[in-house]
Amino acid sequence: MSGKKDYHVVPNGDRGGWDIKREGAERSSGHFDRKSEAMERGRELAREHRTELVEHGRNGRIQDSDSYGNDPNPPRDKKH
Repeated sequence: MSGKKDYHVVPNGDRGGWDIKREGAERSSGHFDRKSEAMERGRELAREHRTELVEHGRNGRIQDSDSYGNDPNPPRDKKH
C-alpha cells in the first residue's frame, strides 16, 4: 500500500461550504465558503506534498482529479 495521502475537496454538510481533507486525517486542512477558494488552496497543498487533488461535487461524488506528484499511471487523455 502506498504512503501517498491525496487531498480531497469535499462539501461540508454540517457547516456548509467546502473542506480540504487529506486521506486518513480526522480534521480538515481548511474550510472555505466557496469551492473555488478550496480548490485553489488544495492545489497548493497537493503541489507542496506532491500528491493528487481530488474534486468532489455537492453530492459527494468525484468530479475530477489532478496529479501533482510522480503519477505511476498518468492519464492518456489531455484536459483542455
